[in-house]
Amino acid sequence: MKNYFKIKKEYILFCLVIVLTSCLTNVEEELVADDTCLEITFAANVQPIIDAHCIQCHGTNGIYPDLTSYNKISLVAGSIKSEVVSREMPKQGSLTQEQIDAIVCWVDGGALND
Repeated sequence: MKNYFKIKKEYILFCLVIVLTSCLTNVEEELVADDTCLEITFAANVQPIIDAHCIQCHGTNGIYPDLTSYNKISLVAGSIKSEVVSREMPKQGSLTQEQIDAIVCWVDGGALND
């Protein structure tokens, strides 16, 4: 009977350590991601990327979608995110991981015009 209680006590302690460790890890990762995304704005981060890498093809009278203004870009923000994350776009050249992360943060944050 003593062994049973000893094993039960060790099992409970083991489970408690696992739960606490996993909770701490998740909280830290979310805080880092949120802090980085707070600094991302359309005007300072996203528009320069689109102007440098997308307007050549997706400008006025170019290939759909037209990415020449915030209003037009925000309408297709989810598609832009999907295309850059999958590295389907831009066709000529590629974005850095930092540029992709900026677009992802902007879209996930509501694609605001700030």
